[in-house]
Parts: sequence; structure tokens; C-alpha cells
Amino acid sequence: MIGDKPVVAVVGRPNVGKSTLVNRFVGKRDAIVQEDPGVTRDRKEVEIEWAGREFVVVDTGGWLAEGAPIDAQVSKQAERAIVDADLVLLVVDITIGVTDEDERVAKLLQRSAKPVIVVANKVDDTRREAELWTFSSLGLGEAWAVSALHGRASGDLLDEIVSRFPEPPEAEPEADPDEPHIFSVAIVGRPNVGKSTLFNLLVGDERSVVHDAPGTTRDAVDTLVETPDGPLRFVDTAGMRRRSRIDEPTEYFSMVRALQAVDRADAAIFVIDATQGATHQDQRLAERIDAAGSPVVIVLNKWDLVSTANREQVRIDVADRMSFLDYAPVLEMSALTGRRTQRLLPALRDAEEAYHRRIPTAALNRVLREAQAAHPPPIQRKHRPRVLYATQGAADPPTFTLFTTRTLPQTYLRYLERKIRESFALGPSPIKIRVRPRSS
Repeated sequence: MIGDKPVVAVVGRPNVGKSTLVNRFVGKRDAIVQEDPGVTRDRKEVEIEWAGREFVVVDTGGWLAEGAPIDAQVSKQAERAIVDADLVLLVVDITIGVTDEDERVAKLLQRSAKPVIVVANKVDDTRREAELWTFSSLGLGEAWAVSALHGRASGDLLDEIVSRFPEPPEAEPEADPDEPHIFSVAIVGRPNVGKSTLFNLLVGDERSVVHDAPGTTRDAVDTLVETPDGPLRFVDTAGMRRRSRIDEPTEYFSMVRALQAVDRADAAIFVIDATQGATHQDQRLAERIDAAGSPVVIVLNKWDLVSTANREQVRIDVADRMSFLDYAPVLEMSALTGRRTQRLLPALRDAEEAYHRRIPTAALNRVLREAQAAHPPPIQRKHRPRVLYATQGAADPPTFTLFTTRTLPQTYLRYLERKIRESFALGPSPIKIRVRPRSS
């Protein structure tokens, strides 16, 4: 169980409709669905409520034909989902019948001793129901006939699933509405830069499939991690590429999920392949992350593979292309070996603290007076503008309003922003500055 919620694993060979069935249960397009086999590769967990019972459904990648190294990893993820499940749905395709892959999965389920429901999908009318008997050869009981695409008998199947659960425990007191929010961190970057490797290192488990083929992660996968300073939620996302380079619908939806994860997260880890340096594509992705307005930590991954002679040039290129993220710390590390990764959690905690920080009005105005005295604003049309007063109007991120005699030039606003950052240790967090000229 996850907490007090039963776990249902949906397994089977590729392209039998597992993700379509999960989406039918959820009532929306949550898992990525595409006709190509093998689209779902990681375990995807969704929460469902039916007949007053809440439970977790785990959508898994299918058992793939042996051959490519990634196939074994995808199958391993599905096997681990079975181990963690309280109930397993073995999805089969009635239009094809029993296959060797179905029999191999059925044997594994028999050895696991887990409760199993065989779900014969694509039964679009009553004529197909006569073929259900063929699945009795799997040795897992009578098959349930459903059509995940059209919703036929999906409610009956949910009733059967819920009936298999043990009685729920006594209700616990309602959660305190003032309970602190769990800080969420999205791990983003181009395909094949090491995001999933870093994710697995941080969560201490092979939670995402890791392979050297670009685009392995198709959905966003999140895990709650307990740290010495409190819990963090990490979200591993699919690699984001420029839209012009996205050729297939599945990859497009993966990019959409990644961008949604960035927008929902409280902070982002932006992973760059140090062996390639900061590319034009990295720059475009960084702009999208910056637009989300959340703290960001830049990770130069695979740093151990960069020669000593090239390291300084990599640093210069990153600083040049990511100049608009100059407030973000840049960490050089190797997710594969774990080298220097111990600096990441403290950097995220600094970002979290800075993101929520509130600055006393008196202290803010003292810093701005000192900054203007040391470097007055440039004269504009025979008049020198001044900041009369400033206040912090909001946090998450820190947002400041400057009341001025005239509009301030952007170069001077960047100077004041830098002074505010340095004086109040807001380095890891974006900040917003609004100017209210007296004439307005």
C-alpha cells in the first residue's frame, strides 16, 4: 500500500491498451497513449477514487521482445510494480488471443502469488465475449471483458477491483490546513543529458528507466524523498526538444508534460551535458524555465568527462548563454558516479528559503539608499531620477515595488537588483521589481 491506499499494478505486453484503461479509470488523458508499442516505459502512478474507496493505479511499460538492452529495464520496472502491488491487472488483447508474451507474464504472476484479474481488452461488442474462454489457459481465472477505448464494462471492472480490497482502516483526523507545503523540484533538460540518472541518485532507487537512448522518459515521474532538512518532491521529466524537432505525437505530449511539471514545481534543476557545453537548445529551454518564475539550480552533468583544458571554456559558454539566469548557482558534478552531488540538496534548500523570504521594509530602504549614494542613477532629460521608497509586496518569488520620481533605466534596475540579492542572500531565487514613477 501507499499510505493507507491499495496499489493496483496494470501489466501486460505492449500495445494491449494498458494506458488507455488507466486513462478510462482516471477519466482524463493522464497517461500518454499512442499506437506505437512500448510508449509507457516508467512506472506511472495515478490516484483514483471509486465507490468511496481511494487507491493507486500503477501504469507500467509492457514486456518487450528480447533484444535491446532497454527492453529488460522496462520489464524490470513492471516486475517491481508487481512486487509492490496489492492487486494486479493483467491486460490482454482479445483481438489477438493468447500470445507467448501473455503466457510468460502469467507464469511470473503465478509465482508472485499476488491476486490477479485478467482483463480482456478491445471487447467492443457481445460477439467478442464468446472468445473469453481462450484466456483460461493462462491459469489465472476467468477474464473480464472490457473496452478501454469505449468505456464498455469499465465500471463493472472498477467495482470488482474495489471488492478485492481489504476493509479500509479507521479514518484519521483531517490534515491540518496549515501543514507546510512539500517543496517540489522538477528535473529538466534536453534528452540524454542524465536527468533520470540524477533523479535515481537523489531518490536512492532506480525509479526511472535509465538508458543511453535519447527520449527514454516519456512521462513525468515524481517521488517524495526525506532529507535531513525535511521532505522534497522530485519530478523526473521527459527531455525537452525544440518543437520543430518533434516528429511524433508521443514526443509532443512528453514535452507538454515536462513543461507542465516545470510550471507546477516550486523549483527546477536544469541539467546540461558538460561534454557538449551549453547549446542553443539549452538556452531556449532555460528561457522557458526562467519564464516559470521559480528558483533554478544549473547542473553541469558529466563533469568528470570534460578535460581539464576545456573546463574553463565550458564555464564561459554557460555564463554567456545563461546570462539571464546569472542568479542561479552552477554545480559541476557527475550523476553517474555521484561525484560532488552532495552540494545539490543544500543549494535547493537555499533556493527554497530565498524563494519564500520576506525583507523588512526598513532594511530594504536602507540598502537602496546606500546603493544610490554609491552609484546615483544616470541623468535623464536634465533630471536625475531617485528611488523615494520601496516595499516588498509579495513572496514566492520575492517581489519589490519601487516608488520613484521618474522611470529608471533597465541597466540601473539590474544594479539595484544585484544589490538587493547580495544584501539579503537571494541569489538562488528569481526576484521581481516593479517601478511606480511618481507621475503615474
